[in-house]
Amino acid sequence: MTRLSRVLIIATAILLFAINSLSSQPRRYPVAFYNLENLFDTIDTPNVIDEEFTPAGPYQWGSQRYYKKLSNIEEVFYRLAQATGSFPAVIGLSELENRNVLEDIVSLPKLVKANYQIVHFDSPDVRGVDVALIYRPSVFNYEGSSSLRVKVEGKPDFKTRDILMTWGTIDGEKFYFFVCHWPSRRGGEQTSEPLRCAAAKVAKDAIDSVSKIDPKASFILMGDLNDDPVNRSIYEVLGAKGKMSEAKNPGDMFNPFHSMFKAGYGSLAYQDSWNLFDNIVVSYNLINNSKQKVVLAKSDNNKFWGNIFNRSFLTQQSGQYKNYPLRTFVGTNFQGGYSDHFPVFIYLLSKQ
Repeated sequence: MTRLSRVLIIATAILLFAINSLSSQPRRYPVAFYNLENLFDTIDTPNVIDEEFTPAGPYQWGSQRYYKKLSNIEEVFYRLAQATGSFPAVIGLSELENRNVLEDIVSLPKLVKANYQIVHFDSPDVRGVDVALIYRPSVFNYEGSSSLRVKVEGKPDFKTRDILMTWGTIDGEKFYFFVCHWPSRRGGEQTSEPLRCAAAKVAKDAIDSVSKIDPKASFILMGDLNDDPVNRSIYEVLGAKGKMSEAKNPGDMFNPFHSMFKAGYGSLAYQDSWNLFDNIVVSYNLINNSKQKVVLAKSDNNKFWGNIFNRSFLTQQSGQYKNYPLRTFVGTNFQGGYSDHFPVFIYLLSKQ
């Protein structure tokens, strides 16, 4: 064997060792949710109450304002990627009108390289707003999806957003993602509470059914739940506890944002008080299963398990609504902002 051959063999061995070492390093995947605040297209859709968001409507929702809104969404996810080190593997979205606006989002210049794919169904909501999920196929291996209808006993004509259920794998482990936008508090918190509890029960029943069939599966439920982590729909009906120690079985849930809410943090503000309606809830397997390869990881400051992306560019800097989320409209006055909600996210850590 010549000296050159020996050198080449040693160099190859070093390269293979380096590649194997890199592949075995833990990888961190952000998972995010964002209420887009009325992302409508500019077209009047038949049989849907969307006339407000057309050029002739009170919001004067024309192409210029629509594309400004898209540019803002692009900036949010690009800056979130900069802050976390990568584009989120999965993003849940709410308050969007149809698949067309989703196609526009994933085609934005700064987001194209993430190669986001779309999961979406039309919901029966009277305003035509839906929930959706976009994902990076390089991380999440999509297998299927379904739309879960929310029905309320004694209210056969009640219509709200469906719950989107999507399943696939991350690093070979099975995941089910639920994207929700539960009924609003219109009419008062207590009066409307049964509607959100009904939505929570639909999600919990689906989680329980799947976990009986596949106890190794992991569940992540995200959305604008129109309730805080301590409210009945989340804490009792969904069973999303505030402490990891309370999640002991495969169907049990843990809410990473519970302790944040208790500490005074919020994702939206109303009448000088903060709410944390935007939640990402995870199942037992992601926190208390030693055999799990993909687990929940703490935030960058190592204080909480949940994260609120409340950077200054997303925040009103002065005036009556100082420190509130910088929204698109105040009344019908166009502010050119982002949303009335802050995005929220968690980290998944792959140990393989």
